[in-house]
Amino acid sequence: MNLLYFSRRYTTHDRRFLESLSAAACRVSYLRLHSEDLDLRALPSGVVSIPCVAASSHGANYWTVYRRLRRVLAEVKPQVMIAGPVQTAALLGALTGYSPLLTMSWGSDLLVEADRSRAMRAATRFVLRRSAGVLGDCQAVRDAVTRFASMPEDRIVTFPWGVDPQTFSPRVSELPLRQELGWVQNPILISTRNWEPIYSVQTVVEAFALLRQLHPETRLLLLGDGSQRARIMDLIHRLGLANFIHTPGRVSNDLLPEYLRLANLYVTAALSDGTSVSLLEAMACGLPVVVTKGYGNLEWVTPQQNGWLVEPGNPEILAKTLDEALTNPARLRVLGNANRSAVLDRADWKRNFPKLLGLLERLSQPPFQPGQLCRRRLFPTEVQ
Repeated sequence: MNLLYFSRRYTTHDRRFLESLSAAACRVSYLRLHSEDLDLRALPSGVVSIPCVAASSHGANYWTVYRRLRRVLAEVKPQVMIAGPVQTAALLGALTGYSPLLTMSWGSDLLVEADRSRAMRAATRFVLRRSAGVLGDCQAVRDAVTRFASMPEDRIVTFPWGVDPQTFSPRVSELPLRQELGWVQNPILISTRNWEPIYSVQTVVEAFALLRQLHPETRLLLLGDGSQRARIMDLIHRLGLANFIHTPGRVSNDLLPEYLRLANLYVTAALSDGTSVSLLEAMACGLPVVVTKGYGNLEWVTPQQNGWLVEPGNPEILAKTLDEALTNPARLRVLGNANRSAVLDRADWKRNFPKLLGLLERLSQPPFQPGQLCRRRLFPTEVQ
């Protein structure tokens, strides 16, 4: 099967899909909208890289990008174009008229961005109504698809963008970081989200500052990086937390399980989540979790059974919940074991990925030539 995979930028999630598609004997061409790479590993073997269509990540005139994308489609002639997020790569794919288009939702594109404005709602409807199928990671995404467009149930494939439970597993960490930092006996929280506004990492830092008033022995591993780095680092220093928070930056996929195994509790303050792979990675390593209430997290976390749910954007409530979690270490171990079992039962990537292959087989057909640009001007002149 000849596929074009078109995404905004190269991430760990993209690499996982590309690797699995290539391993399934698909001929995969990979096109990025922007040149920014969040995963520093090389493309999987067999995947053909096509130069990005936009010059930078700070916006590109969509007429220029549209023309470049048309040329790529004319050369590759894919049997299916896989494109996402909805309002960026998938929107450009829909504008070309190329069919079949499999739109790949990244969660927040349908759960948050789609309702930000009238123009975004129009763009979302435009894309979904021109899509032959949709891939999503949770029931909330599936519900959003049906709210914007009428689509047969078998053309919407939903499965968590899960983990390899052999790579992410509850073992003793091989990293000597506890010894190096002098944290051998300290309870450790861990956050692995990118430092972007939607993940509200500053809320985690503020909650941690409050938590230390009750549990001064607690420490925080704050992994990640992003556009809010300066703001978050300034906050850490203003609150006097530099000696109690370790910030190693973005951690390679190989080392990430080792960092998770150092921790006692996973925390996120994200304002929006589909099925969070970061959450599933922590659960697979046997960690109990404190996550925000809403969207995909509700499908994975049940209070009193495997973690805690909190309202987003409130560091006081988050600190209070973390205090409750840390007061009973024995209970944390029970909840962590429940999370490991949930991942093995529902989030094994190798068991779930064949659902996508089945949809691709149904959509596959002789390639179409790119269609004509929609003349109605629904969208802004900048593609972010």
